[in-house]
Amino acid sequence: METKSFVCPRCGNSDLRYVGYRNGEPYCRKCISFHGGKAKRLEHKPHQVEANLHYSLTEEQALLSTRLVKNFINKIDSLVYAVCGSGKTEISYGVIAYALRHGLQVGFALPRRDVVIELFWRIKEAFPTERVVAVYGEHSYLLEGDIIILTTHQLYRYVKYFDLLVMDEIDAFPFKDNDTLASLYKASLRGNSVLLSATPSKEVLDEYHKPGHEVLELRTRFHHHEIPVPKIVLKPELLHIPYLVKKIKGYKKKRLPCFIFTPSIAKSEELFSVLSLFVEGGEFVNSKRNGREKIISDFKKGKFAFLCTTSVLERGVTVKDLQVIVTSADEEKIYDQSSLIQISGRAGRKMEAPDGEVIFLARSESKSMKGAVEEIVYCNSFL
Repeated sequence: METKSFVCPRCGNSDLRYVGYRNGEPYCRKCISFHGGKAKRLEHKPHQVEANLHYSLTEEQALLSTRLVKNFINKIDSLVYAVCGSGKTEISYGVIAYALRHGLQVGFALPRRDVVIELFWRIKEAFPTERVVAVYGEHSYLLEGDIIILTTHQLYRYVKYFDLLVMDEIDAFPFKDNDTLASLYKASLRGNSVLLSATPSKEVLDEYHKPGHEVLELRTRFHHHEIPVPKIVLKPELLHIPYLVKKIKGYKKKRLPCFIFTPSIAKSEELFSVLSLFVEGGEFVNSKRNGREKIISDFKKGKFAFLCTTSVLERGVTVKDLQVIVTSADEEKIYDQSSLIQISGRAGRKMEAPDGEVIFLARSESKSMKGAVEEIVYCNSFL
């Protein structure tokens, strides 16, 4: 059986190569894995809401926050194009509070489960009087609330649902270049959106320079210190382990925690097993590691000196005095310019610890490594 045209009501797919048939009826194979209960639309009464911040926004942050509210009132979608550590999340609190005060439904979506969990507690603290729920794989028993923090994969449960949807890390896997997830995002909108990104693609920037959209830029961190400029260290691969051991011992002596990024799950485990022969007090995490939330929590408390990790910690994690080393940084299939900028942004994020060392360890210098350094130097020139 064949159909001449088909548009999936859930993800918008119209490519007949992804159309199957069941009992003579067409169905979409692109989003068939998205199944489960749908959220019920709640009625929210207007009420007084204020964001609970433990500090004042900087002048630049306050200007962007005000602009987001004005754009939302005027039904304009906004893209906050701001460097890592500029306080993008906090900038969005003003428009979230405005929407809640007017009885509107708010969502905050991110591609990764770990960051959803981290953000849930931050939003819950910022809006203590609101019902904040987190929705992600294996944690979808409660779908409704005043503020819904969710992974982009869970957006299929919320068709024409959100009056305000804040989307962070739009440039991250698995949302990046995923047409199905992008369609689910658009289908979930009842009102307007705010996108947050330190490294938006050219396509996204072009879209948000069109009518009905606005790009809001912030090129400096909230504490007005420079983003640490990565140091490119080129060595034969045989010398990488001795170099890492020496650096980790030096950091450990100064009580400086360190992330060591690796390009794969296997390499994160392999590198840890080797380094642990020479330096005590380390651990490893990746997307397959059981109990990684506990390991990350313990690392933040100072129980570990170093963590071998994959890109699972590329975003959304803030650790005081963190130092960063990217191994095999020249593997461009894993570490493109955007990824390297995000990883570099893990260092120096705290007001009381605005500095940190970032090292790209590789056999040769890649275009992405060079581009990341140049972009960070450019952003620092705005100080």
